[in-house]
Amino acid sequence: MNETLVTVVGNVATQPDFREAANGAALARFRLAATVRRWDRGREEWADAYTSFYSVWAWRSLASNVVASVTIGEPVVVQGKLRINTQERDGRRWTSAEIDAVAIGHDLARGTSAFRRVSPARPLPVEPVRMAGVMGKAVTDVEAARMSAVVGGAEVVPTGIAKAVGSSGGRPSARGASVGGPSSVESFAVESSADGPPDEISDREGGGKVGGSLVPSAP
Repeated sequence: MNETLVTVVGNVATQPDFREAANGAALARFRLAATVRRWDRGREEWADAYTSFYSVWAWRSLASNVVASVTIGEPVVVQGKLRINTQERDGRRWTSAEIDAVAIGHDLARGTSAFRRVSPARPLPVEPVRMAGVMGKAVTDVEAARMSAVVGGAEVVPTGIAKAVGSSGGRPSARGASVGGPSSVESFAVESSADGPPDEISDREGGGKVGGSLVPSAP
């Protein structure tokens, strides 16, 4: 509320610097130079008068697109919220103008540009585990291991594959031990886990410093 919205036309003065905030949000910063042009009556031509510099901050998807699309020296149009900051360093007071950008684009009055839409990445859907298929495969693996592990007439159940329950003759079976007769596998458990979707990253970022500059809160 009561924000000062501005539109500034200028040139990119520094290469956009991409960072990640503490909460994982994308952040980009660059310096924008806006030069005023005046008509010189003596020479009868346009001439540069003075230049104003702004620190432009971009967040989230705008930050990623700026780093991929904008480079130093290119003419751009920046729209956003103007903020004036005052700091004291080494006993001197410094005043800087910053813009929390809402939109950034090339100045088409000075050249051409090609637009390419970027779609956000979406995680692939996870198919549910088919318990019948998993159970059947596990039983097949256990039977194959049991048939290949018979040594000297004794049946050996490999450790970690299955636990035989209710063997013939009432004789209990143990992992990695010999059993006197054939056994039947009554039941076993198949566990599966899937990571849930990642937690959403907060869009709010507290104040801090990036590269010696005061980092504003995310708009």
